Amino acid sequence: MSDTAVAAPPKPRAPQEIAADRVVAKVARRLVPFLVTAFIVAYLDRVNIGFAALTMNAELGFTPEFFGWGAGVFFIGYCLFEAPSNYIMHRVGARVWIARIMVSWGLVSALTAFIWSEASFVVLRLLLGVMEAGFAPGVILYLTYWIPAAQRARVLASFLIAVPLASAIGSPISGFILASLNGVGGISGWRWLFLMEALPSVILGIVCVFYLPDGPESAKWLTSGEKASLRAALEKDAGRDHGDHWRALTDKRVLILGVAYFGMVIALYGLSFWLPQIIKAFGFGVIATSLLASIPYICAALAMWAWSRSSDWRRETVGHTALAAVVGAIGLACAAYAPTPLLSMIALSVAAIGAIAALPTFWSFATLALGSGDGVVGVAVINSIGNVSGFAGPYLVGLIKGATGEFSDALLALALGPLVTALLIRRIARTISSRA
Repeated sequence: MSDTAVAAPPKPRAPQEIAADRVVAKVARRLVPFLVTAFIVAYLDRVNIGFAALTMNAELGFTPEFFGWGAGVFFIGYCLFEAPSNYIMHRVGARVWIARIMVSWGLVSALTAFIWSEASFVVLRLLLGVMEAGFAPGVILYLTYWIPAAQRARVLASFLIAVPLASAIGSPISGFILASLNGVGGISGWRWLFLMEALPSVILGIVCVFYLPDGPESAKWLTSGEKASLRAALEKDAGRDHGDHWRALTDKRVLILGVAYFGMVIALYGLSFWLPQIIKAFGFGVIATSLLASIPYICAALAMWAWSRSSDWRRETVGHTALAAVVGAIGLACAAYAPTPLLSMIALSVAAIGAIAALPTFWSFATLALGSGDGVVGVAVINSIGNVSGFAGPYLVGLIKGATGEFSDALLALALGPLVTALLIRRIARTISSRA
């Protein structure tokens, strides 16, 4: 695979390609809504700690430094178990393994409602990461079983749009639970938050066993002709499967892509975990904070949809990823010293637009660059390296906030991450192109 191939101008389409497009559209209508719903629930269970912190930190005596560290511990367990999880899913099938992930993370998320100390908080955050490990990279790998490269950015965007939607939808819901259920049954609102937002993942995990096929060949809702058309389309851009999936652990391409993803995700998670507290610092209450926190993610969802369609139409992913990352960095830098809450919200929205719009084009490039064989573990390794920033980002913000009492310098530090992404995605594209 070469970057030149990714950036090639649109060509006249053969009848076989048109037929494959119809099958891909049918597959997307069947799978994507369920996967999006599942990822919304997953992402919400991962970042609702940001809203819980509005009252939990004071009740349990958590400092900004400890909260940033403890919240980020999730990603230690998450990153360590991602590659093994993808390998197991590839061997046992997506249906059972994704269901297992969803049910187990739901149960652990519910248990977080019963924490009583710093130690119990850290243990359950670490365990939640272990249980959820493999879901996002597993779904990204799973979609490569179904979606040819030419349509992949658009379909990945349809799945990854769950990231901004989870925050856009979850922010007001979380605010409502915190405000309306606080003290009900003698239980704090933040404890109700964990209990109520964990239930959907368990329910969806059970549904997954009956709904999700392992691959096209086991999909009863595809005809034999549709399966053949899809198989032919996938074989065109399938890399040679060398059998040694674990060689991705030492593949230079994988390592560079992982660091590039780190730069993008450090901005995303640094913002996600702390945005409610950033907005509350403007002087707003819980309900107003939750409503305002949804605005950047609504803007980001729209931008992701438009940007991925532009990427697929132009058959170009590298420039789209790099430009979106630069936009994210500019937004964070402007938010750092915005003189008014209004300008700060505009800048934070620009930051979210850049960081989130880059996700589907990045993964479209990465999965095509690795091919089917190296992608089994490679996708998980990239995601693991990148998600180390899920620990580093919140912790960095907490340290700087604790030391300075302000979020300004923390946002400026986060802005460096997407700039690294833009530089590295260009570098790896040139390296792959030179080998083609």
